Amino acid sequence: MLKLPAELTHAQADACLSQWLSQLPVGQGPVVVDGGGLRQFDSTALALLLELRRHLLGRGQMLVLESVPPRLRELAVLYGVDALLAT
Repeated sequence: MLKLPAELTHAQADACLSQWLSQLPVGQGPVVVDGGGLRQFDSTALALLLELRRHLLGRGQMLVLESVPPRLRELAVLYGVDALLAT
């Protein structure tokens, strides 16, 4: 399981994505991302989740989000990507 950090803005983007990619499990099962700890974020959080999803789909895996903060869901709806990040 991957975890969203407490803060995820442009400043943390590269390090966060690198960490996620280095922690991806081998196999074909879904990859779960826990958003329960996310407190401060901007649209970068959505961009990173979409990038992770794209990477996983290329490996034949699915992204599963858990405990997504309501504000992040609202932002996904606003940008029209909520269907891509369905939980």
